[in-house]
Amino acid sequence: VTPIVLVTFPAAIQAWAWERFRNPWGATVAVLALLFGEWVNRYFNFWGWTYFPINFVFPAVLVPGAILLDTFLMLSGSYLFTAIVGGMAWGLVFYPGNWPIIAPLHVPVEYNGMLMSIADIQGYNYVRTGTPEYIRMVEKGTLRTFGKDVAP
Repeated sequence: VTPIVLVTFPAAIQAWAWERFRNPWGATVAVLALLFGEWVNRYFNFWGWTYFPINFVFPAVLVPGAILLDTFLMLSGSYLFTAIVGGMAWGLVFYPGNWPIIAPLHVPVEYNGMLMSIADIQGYNYVRTGTPEYIRMVEKGTLRTFGKDVAP
């Protein structure tokens, strides 16, 4: 849902910058401004008020998709081509664009004699107020974090 909803802001600013100034970097500027605002929000609201760990609430990375949108507009000069091919590239690059941030959380570690990932340890140690304690049972090599399903 995130790339579908967030493509509207870069597309609007990209169209404005292309029509007025023929600048092909409107989407990248829009995404950098949105990302700056999100980091300010995440830091002051999530860390400053509630002390959530930043690696639980980091904003999604949208810069690779914005660069692709701007590149397609610059090379084609067509709004239709940019909307179809650039919009598809925006959605397809969203998930792999966030891998470098999520990858360190999948590092295996030994914790109290059990093999777990960093994400499992964070979910186990950080007590969320909305989740009852009995749901967070650590089984052998697995962690129940959000209910009935066991995450490997």
